[in-house]
Amino acid sequence: MASKALMKPTLNFKHGTLKNNEAQIQSHSFGQVCFPGKNGVSSSRKSVVVSVVTTKTASPATVVAVPVKTGSTVLLSQKWKEIQGLNNWESLVEPLHPLLRNEIIRYGEFVAACYKAFDLDSNSKRYLNCKYGKKNMLKEVGMDDSGYEVTKYIYATPDVNIPIQNDAAPGRWIGYVAVSSDEVTKQLGRRDMLVTFRGTVTNHEWVANFMSSLTPARLDPLHDRPDVKVESGFLSLYTSEEAETKFGLESCRQQLLSEVSRLINKYKGEELSITLAGHSMGSALALLLAYDISELGLNKADHRCKIPVTVFSFGGPRVGNLSFKQRCEQLGVKVLRIVNVNDPITKLPGVLFNENFRGLIGGSRYEFPWFACSCYVHVGVELVLDFFNVQNPSCVHDLETYINLLKWPQRLGIHREGFDWMNKARDLLISAQSLNINLMPWKDVAINMVNMVQSQRT
Repeated sequence: MASKALMKPTLNFKHGTLKNNEAQIQSHSFGQVCFPGKNGVSSSRKSVVVSVVTTKTASPATVVAVPVKTGSTVLLSQKWKEIQGLNNWESLVEPLHPLLRNEIIRYGEFVAACYKAFDLDSNSKRYLNCKYGKKNMLKEVGMDDSGYEVTKYIYATPDVNIPIQNDAAPGRWIGYVAVSSDEVTKQLGRRDMLVTFRGTVTNHEWVANFMSSLTPARLDPLHDRPDVKVESGFLSLYTSEEAETKFGLESCRQQLLSEVSRLINKYKGEELSITLAGHSMGSALALLLAYDISELGLNKADHRCKIPVTVFSFGGPRVGNLSFKQRCEQLGVKVLRIVNVNDPITKLPGVLFNENFRGLIGGSRYEFPWFACSCYVHVGVELVLDFFNVQNPSCVHDLETYINLLKWPQRLGIHREGFDWMNKARDLLISAQSLNINLMPWKDVAINMVNMVQSQRT
């Protein structure tokens, strides 16, 4: 359930415990970074101390420059390609570059806007939709100076044939598309097309999240690529239509590809970037969209260069198998995963069979022949945070916690506006049993939930 209290938990860092009243130093080590290996999979996480230089955190408006040790100033417009992952964030994460830190926070705030604008009042006419119109949404959530204009709202519905009480219509507002203004475009060094996704809220989304089975993505009609597989629930949420409803809602995919194509055509000739940001389930949708755009070649504005496609993932789960990861890398999709080591969602799906799974035979490593197709693998560069509060365990997955730790590594104030996902999952199981429906789809839900709890501190 939502907690309205202002919590100030102790931060459990990898290299020591830092309490609020101990935070007077200017830099802190708080995690690890994992770079993708040349062979496509890291056999073990590379532990690298990440130093965060504490600077004044700006408002949601764009941070365009930061001072450096030489006394000169680094402009975002000069370094934006590196910040967007051109070189897989080499030399930017250790120590964590102030420009990159500010950009992570900035995109995190855009994702947080989804939660702030999402209507959870069951008595409201806009229940489970956005509270505000497109023109005023960012202003209403306190981001009027963000320098972006919302161009489209995105809706999604999973193809889940499980009746859930009090949640008859599964199609819900999932995020928005925005584009930088002319003024901010000059500051950024390019026109930024932004797509943000919220995390899981509705019952149908929870069920889709835990339908843990790999299925071929098959998003490119010209190339089947049966070995490229993704989690079936995420794919369902991304591709399913609501054709039988009164309004005939298009799939999340159709809405997004149409809008992205429109914006690319509108700003043809300008230097562009496509930035996708999401939290939890929204991170999975962001990665699917990034892969889809790149696989279809929508980011090839002309024959000279491709529009860079970058994903900023906050507390995201695994999305696909090794072949999916390798294909994303071949296509040039850049993914920066901001992860709390204690966040169980980031360990799903594939708690056991994942990128860290190997067999030892005769003292040598052995690659199982089915690994590439049957095991879940994370994509991209991983920036690992480490925080946990025994009085409020659910904060480990809270987006505001992620953002606040990056803003203020030495102190953390959490104002929870979410809900207890463990109780939510329990209620789903109880409602399924009470409705006397086929419980087979719920088997995976229960198994994944148990695995999630067991893995929380691994």
